[in-house]
Amino acid sequence: LIASAMVQGVQSAGVGTSVKHFAANEQEFNRMRLNSAISERALRELYLRPFQTVVRRSQPWTIMSSYNLVNGTHTAESRELLTDLLRGEWGYGGLVMSDWFGGEDPVTMLNAGNDLLMPGTGGQDRALREALARGTLSRAALDTSVTRLLQLVLKSNTFRAVRASDHPDLRAHAAIARQAAAQSMVLLRNEPVGAADAARPALPLSAGSTVAAFGNTSYDPIAGGTGSGNVNRAYTISVAQGLASAKARVDSAVSTAYARHVASERAKLPPPDKSNFFSLPPVIPELSPSEALVTEAATRADVAVITLGRIAGEGGDRKVADDFDLRASERALIEQVSTAFHARGKRVVVVLNIGGPIEVASWRGRVDAILLAYQPGQEGGHAIADVLLGRVNPSGKLATSFPVAYNDIPYASDFPGRVRAGEAPVTGMLDAQRSDNAYNEGVFVGYRYASTFGKAPAYAFGFGLSYTTFRMHDLRLSGAPTGAAGAITVKVAVTNSGRVAGREVAQLYVTAPHGTLDKPERELRAFAKTGMLAPGASGTVTFHLSAADVASFDASASAWVADAGTYTVRVASSSSAEGLHETFTLDKRVVVEQSRHLLVPVAPLAELKAPAR
Repeated sequence: LIASAMVQGVQSAGVGTSVKHFAANEQEFNRMRLNSAISERALRELYLRPFQTVVRRSQPWTIMSSYNLVNGTHTAESRELLTDLLRGEWGYGGLVMSDWFGGEDPVTMLNAGNDLLMPGTGGQDRALREALARGTLSRAALDTSVTRLLQLVLKSNTFRAVRASDHPDLRAHAAIARQAAAQSMVLLRNEPVGAADAARPALPLSAGSTVAAFGNTSYDPIAGGTGSGNVNRAYTISVAQGLASAKARVDSAVSTAYARHVASERAKLPPPDKSNFFSLPPVIPELSPSEALVTEAATRADVAVITLGRIAGEGGDRKVADDFDLRASERALIEQVSTAFHARGKRVVVVLNIGGPIEVASWRGRVDAILLAYQPGQEGGHAIADVLLGRVNPSGKLATSFPVAYNDIPYASDFPGRVRAGEAPVTGMLDAQRSDNAYNEGVFVGYRYASTFGKAPAYAFGFGLSYTTFRMHDLRLSGAPTGAAGAITVKVAVTNSGRVAGREVAQLYVTAPHGTLDKPERELRAFAKTGMLAPGASGTVTFHLSAADVASFDASASAWVADAGTYTVRVASSSSAEGLHETFTLDKRVVVEQSRHLLVPVAPLAELKAPAR
């Protein structure tokens, strides 16, 4: 749904989008030659359905096929994926392009439905010309791809002589970037601090607070990810800069120590490898502040803010040691700062400038608040300060679960894959070894696994705190999805029961009956954020739920099917919250959409089975 809205927004301005990577590019490990074995059901429900939604709702101008193989075939060479499913079943009418240097056989790629081979090489050109001469590539297939390319050109603002400004309103754009960053941040922890009779939550900070900013990343921020996950930007605002700009007093002794440390460590690094688009910037050692520096800061400052950073993105997978798990230096820093500040009744706040989950369970009890800021772009420091100081009430929710330990994840032992025996070593950036992995967790990924198998996460999918409180009430269902075209309306009232204006996200989960298929205990089917609610104010969130929304893919029938039985509709603040619930019943099994076998695994997978309810 978010991708659909983004595509619609961009394309409404006459600018095309490219939705990628189609499909199942879930890891970077040897991605140009990695074969992922995925069941038809898991592929359809988890890895293809987001593309299906964005295609049917928004018709992106282009779609980019991925590097990897799925069930033995390169996605860039799969006619089943790019033509039979994408165009035939979903009704896609745009252009399909390959990822750069993706696929192996350009003729097979074009015949499969890849209209544009990126970036285009002399070898590909010769192969296509020779295939055309031999008849293994038809002129009709070539004409079809050329037509799609020309249709894309005809849509463009350039072709339609739409004049574009070379002087965009960068100030206004920066304000939007700041707003978007602040809206996305998730408050994970916010504990009361002080004597029991006067305790108040650690956040928001009082105006004019003196802040001691610890952690390299407080001064050396991570705005975006690597490779295509990065964004060109004019500047990057750090946490320390953002706090100072917001009129917080940033402890100068701590800032000076970190400025010297970061500059000194940066000077020791070799020049960046500009030939490798995907290279990770080196991690400089975390400063180990002296006992005197920390103790004196704890005496002067009102609060300590420790920023922990992680960079990741295109070109490499994350690791467990010193990435998912904290580095020893980071643990030592948290312990040292927390001990000094708590001894004086002062607060300790951790800001996570990261792109994905990290381990938090072992250390969160040592700090008073945790703000997940993600990789917040050029205005990140300003946006973080907005939230820390209460100028923006946090309303972001986790889009992934934070497990207690890495091994709590069902695919932990198989991620990211295994190199096949006898493969030669990698020799260059675009080289890769033939590798395999198996999605044996099936549909039980993330919160679906946690809720079904009783594996409590550190922080659940959909979780996020606020500086106020909300009460959901008056859940009402009307109508019923009696057939493929029917639908029910779900309404719930949300009231701000606290003392600060804020927004809440109502999340609709469905528990489906066990019919012919194994089902997760609950699945998210819709969500919506309220408008700004003043204290005491209420709003109504409305959802529409059809049989298609509660259907599962039955591979034996090659169809999307909603089983007969009783469905529980739950509206809650996270995947683990009890929330409000009502039920409706389907009297008979509904076949929502018929398909056929596509992208079938070479061999059956040993998938997880849900425990009996």
